Amino acid sequence: MQSLEIPLIESQRLLIVDDDPTILALLKEFCTRLGYRYRSAADGKEAMSLLEQAPCTILVTDLIMPRLDGMSLMKKVKKKWPNTDILVMTGYGREFTYTDVIGAGASDFIKKPFNLDEFEAKLNRIIRERALRSMLRRLSVRDPLTDLYNRRFFEQRLEEEAERASRQNYPLFLLMIDLDNFKEVNDTLGHTEGDKVLKVMAGVLTSSTRHHVDTPFRYGGDEFTVIVPQATDDQVEQIAERIRKKYHGLSNVAGTSLSIGIAKFENTSEKLRDKLNRLVHQADDAMYAAKKTGGNRVVVHGAIGKDR
Repeated sequence: MQSLEIPLIESQRLLIVDDDPTILALLKEFCTRLGYRYRSAADGKEAMSLLEQAPCTILVTDLIMPRLDGMSLMKKVKKKWPNTDILVMTGYGREFTYTDVIGAGASDFIKKPFNLDEFEAKLNRIIRERALRSMLRRLSVRDPLTDLYNRRFFEQRLEEEAERASRQNYPLFLLMIDLDNFKEVNDTLGHTEGDKVLKVMAGVLTSSTRHHVDTPFRYGGDEFTVIVPQATDDQVEQIAERIRKKYHGLSNVAGTSLSIGIAKFENTSEKLRDKLNRLVHQADDAMYAAKKTGGNRVVVHGAIGKDR
């Protein structure tokens, strides 16, 4: 699965592929002068072997090569690594048109012979477009106020985690979190202060969960959720308590506290969607049980939370 992190500034990793040693040496010199990290291959087959070890962000490839030609290489790369951009170079302009290579998945086309300026200009355009796509992807999955992942991405991520947990047979938990007395903050202090509290909450979630393991989201309004994979029953309660206590110990949360519900994914024979709906419903029920018994507490589905 692809990483969830979508960097604002991406470090480019190039793979240059050409069966002509002279051209390959020239491209290596160009990449070195431009400051790009790169690897090289003499044909498409060698390129695929290198990509299996570590994918690149930009592939620069010739078209006419032995063993595996550039067109076949492009199709394989775009199928397995669809986010890879491809710059095609060839001296056979009459055999392959711009339309041909773009239709096969290339981002741009450059004819041999070319100079450093032309090569740099083509790469810069590809990199600018990559940055724009990265920004748009980030905006599509992030909540603009808190910068946590949003509810739409939560649904996608929960399905992916549940499928993986089912295959690999490890535990998966869901935390549902609501801010106690948050309505009063908005009503008495205003929405600007309420927004500040939500941002503080996002910081607490980010700092209190396991980086690259647990995933926090803004579920909507003053509700948040955290997907917690590969944890024991005790560990997930410790994570929930760490979140609650850290938030409760802050002085800039306008008298609010947290009600947290915990539910465990049950890998039954039902359809995945039914299992996920039940998981969310159970976590939600546990969270509301925490609120009904005074708030500022953690409740596990099927159990009554202790007073804090």
